Amino acid sequence: MARPRTFDEKQVLTAVRDQFWDAGYAATSLEDLMRVSGLGKGSLYAAFGDKRQLFLRALRSYTDDSHDALRKALSEPPRALDALRLLLEAPIDDPTGTRRGCLMANSTCELGNADPEVLAHAHRTYETSTALIGDCVARAQHEGDLPSSADPIALARALLAAQQGLVFMSRTGLDTATLTATAQSLAAQLLPDRTDAR
Repeated sequence: MARPRTFDEKQVLTAVRDQFWDAGYAATSLEDLMRVSGLGKGSLYAAFGDKRQLFLRALRSYTDDSHDALRKALSEPPRALDALRLLLEAPIDDPTGTRRGCLMANSTCELGNADPEVLAHAHRTYETSTALIGDCVARAQHEGDLPSSADPIALARALLAAQQGLVFMSRTGLDTATLTATAQSLAAQLLPDRTDAR
């Protein structure tokens, strides 16, 4: 009879995810994964498969968590327009976290050309994010804060591209004041004042 697992799978996945996030896929060794997980090679591979399978599991857990956080962020403010503006401010509000960039974007840049599964996952991830933001745009239109003529999905893609651009810019060491001014400029262009939408 196989022995039951004596480790927290989610905790291990989080530790492994952070390692891939900090170092990237290629620069992460089996020894790194054993160190951060606290598991031996046999236990690690028996539970999660080889390095690539473990990476894909960690990447899926990252995108699941990211989408949960996005849903929450878009639903919390009293008005949808405020939620969309906060989306652009998020990379500035958490400068320590965003210096690592977005794990999905980092992984796509590193592996997308060589690994079709990573590329397909990235496509699904950004399509899901776009749909979530698009729903929020539609709510802002219903609330009278955005022009009804705007295409919710097209605007959602523009907002996602702007947000990801700010995350990338933060990785270059750009100071907070400049990032804030850039986010405000993007918000002014993509999300007009309520009075402009009426």
